[in-house]
Amino acid sequence: MCESVAMADELVHYAVAGGTATITLDSPHNRNALSAQLRRELSAALTNAREDDAVRVIVLTHTGPVFCAGMDLKEARGAGAGDQGVNEFPQILDQLWTSPKPVVARLAGPARAGGVGMVAACDIAVAAQEATFAFTEVRIGVVPAIISLTVLPRLTPRAAHELFLTGETFGAERAAAIGLINSAVTAEELDGTVERYVKSLALGGPKALAATKALLSSPRPATPSDGFEAMNALSVGFFASEEGQEGITAFAQKRKPNWVP
Repeated sequence: MCESVAMADELVHYAVAGGTATITLDSPHNRNALSAQLRRELSAALTNAREDDAVRVIVLTHTGPVFCAGMDLKEARGAGAGDQGVNEFPQILDQLWTSPKPVVARLAGPARAGGVGMVAACDIAVAAQEATFAFTEVRIGVVPAIISLTVLPRLTPRAAHELFLTGETFGAERAAAIGLINSAVTAEELDGTVERYVKSLALGGPKALAATKALLSSPRPATPSDGFEAMNALSVGFFASEEGQEGITAFAQKRKPNWVP
């Protein structure tokens, strides 16, 4: 187990304790906007979490009243197409989406544009009821192109059309209803709900969790019959694996498997 020491000038803090890597956006002066420095540090933190064998679950959270306001528009103003920060943003969304370790987003406040894209890229998202969301891109003359790749698989089609086209603000209760987040809870319940998800995720075998995440993102076969051969191979492989045998043995012996923190 290790824990990093936050530097005074860093915008993203990284700490590991009890098998959980907590990545904290800490740029409240610009509402945790995705500046070049924040993007760089966030990507590095996600890489650290992915490569650290001690990490079982990742929590993405924030300081200040806003989770993330999206791209840093001050940096975007006057920049050419080749210099826009959105060129680097797909890497961050991909790191969240493809992380072999489950990622839980914790929102105590609003998310906008690219911030919503990050929420959608996480496996589980919990927001305080006071949190709000909006796809504000069209209102400043741009397109929610990159975030559509993580957001559209989550949202119901009607809601996606309405909210992408109008840019209107919506609350956490509706975000849960349309599939953007898992839970909208009171501010007092936020940390407890996140902790409940983290503890549940840590009970899963690391390799089984990674394979299940890949399964959830894979294209579905046209019919169940088309997929049975591949899925049977995946299933029996894990039943016979070292991790699978440890889990089966632990169940029989009424003890926790050796991967539980």
